Amino acid sequence: MTDIEIATSAEKLPIWDIAARLGVSECDVEPYGRFKAKLPLSLIDDDKVKKAKLILVTAITPTPAGEGKTTVSIGLADGLSAIGKKCCAVLREPSLGPVFGIKGGAAGGGYSQVVPMEDINLNFTGDFNAVEKAHNLLSAMIDNALHFGRRSLVDLDPRTVTWKRVMDMNDRSLRNIIVGLGGKTQGVPRETGFDITAASEIMAILCLSRDIKDLTERLGNIYIGRTFAGEPVRARDLKAEGAMTALLRDAIKPNLVQTLDHTPAIVHGGPFANIAQGTNTLIATRMGLSLADYVVTEAGFGSDLGGEKFLDIKCQAGGLRPSVIVIVATARALKMHGGVAKTDLGREDVAAVMGGMHNLERHVKNMLSYGVRVVVAINRFATDTDAEIDAIRTACSALGVEAVVANVWAEGGKGAKNLARQVVAEAESGKSDYKPLYKWSEPLEDKITRIAKNIYGADGVEFAPKALKDLSVAKEIGLDEAAVCIAKTQYSFTDDPKQVGRIGHHTLHIRAVELAAGAKFIIPLAGEMMRMPGLPLHPAAENITVDSEGVISGLS
Repeated sequence: MTDIEIATSAEKLPIWDIAARLGVSECDVEPYGRFKAKLPLSLIDDDKVKKAKLILVTAITPTPAGEGKTTVSIGLADGLSAIGKKCCAVLREPSLGPVFGIKGGAAGGGYSQVVPMEDINLNFTGDFNAVEKAHNLLSAMIDNALHFGRRSLVDLDPRTVTWKRVMDMNDRSLRNIIVGLGGKTQGVPRETGFDITAASEIMAILCLSRDIKDLTERLGNIYIGRTFAGEPVRARDLKAEGAMTALLRDAIKPNLVQTLDHTPAIVHGGPFANIAQGTNTLIATRMGLSLADYVVTEAGFGSDLGGEKFLDIKCQAGGLRPSVIVIVATARALKMHGGVAKTDLGREDVAAVMGGMHNLERHVKNMLSYGVRVVVAINRFATDTDAEIDAIRTACSALGVEAVVANVWAEGGKGAKNLARQVVAEAESGKSDYKPLYKWSEPLEDKITRIAKNIYGADGVEFAPKALKDLSVAKEIGLDEAAVCIAKTQYSFTDDPKQVGRIGHHTLHIRAVELAAGAKFIIPLAGEMMRMPGLPLHPAAENITVDSEGVISGLS
């Protein structure tokens, strides 16, 4: 059976029953149909947040073979429930870009999924739409101010405007556009472009805000550009923050769904980890920690991207202290890192597995450097052999960490019981003592360089003239103590996606720096990284159909 066939044929419990498993009363459930709901922020309890165990799931460097990080995250949550722990999964919402592009959906796979899968992967509860509309409202108000010039609230210089528009779709043709054509009544002609919604600063702000008040303040702090007199202009100068908050009033509330094993799952927020911070909302994580004893969350792509940003941005912003970090690896992916072609992955090759261990080793050492206990989850595929699995276990043992097989795609939570027991043992050992890689108070260049050297293994950082100018502007507008959210390829520890395998000496090249004053971080752009993806030659959209009864096929 396909993922969507498994998901749609599964028995789902009414969402009120799922909420009851977390101790949430029916009057606090805001249903979106029978199987989805939003939860009020009043359920967050600071004392309970401090007591619950937070488990971060990350992964090795992605390959075309797939690692299954979300699938393992869901399976681990089900496994914890299966061994008697009160658990909640807290995940990101999928973006339509990957759903219709090359990656597919983000609701797990096989018998380790969150449901209703087709709703979650498509329009869900409208959060992405709200983010998109709030972002583009500000865009419209900016162009309106430019149109009316000195008669508007601010005399904005169009040459300094940095704010683009967004759309939740992969569309390379919108990366660079000209707006305002058609004459005087159509606005001021200028160059701009589109980013994907997952890269929007509004999404970043939503994911880092603690409440409505904090959300509004952050929205008002968004940096737009400068006046003709050279003064910084923010969204609050256009009086845009109130209307933007109104559009996000419901989107700030976390969404409750369930796994196939009926474990509660909160799915909320959806920034990518290569071009944004790659973690779900702080509100969702804190709500999960308020309602369950164990919370399993994930961060996008490899630990060098989502993992680092979770630990250095989200944890510092929200006062979170993870108990365990789980790194997902597969024998297939390790073989690819060891030089094996995708077409040959079905053959046993222990030497290639060991040849790719350098990648897993780097990720393990990176995560251990944060003072948190690490467990490696071997996401097992049907073609994996015992010899390959044993080789991974032995190599991990030499690194001082346990590697446990998870067979969650085929067995769901049952296939993650051993992994769950190991995670509980590490979490309850009390040996984790989280410490961030850097403090936000350190100089911007130092923070960027530390990430490059300590996480990517770079010899140093080369800043292009534009990047240095952007950093100067960041300091001028009060972002000198901001967090750092590097936009970098997910396929390599370097800024070049073609540099795979064992990485030698390299330099991180920063071509520019985008400023996210509302989110309180800067975004150094490494290499040729862009914040609006394009579709592949044959996008996943080509395989999706809907029959006469409205049943969707081909969604994965």
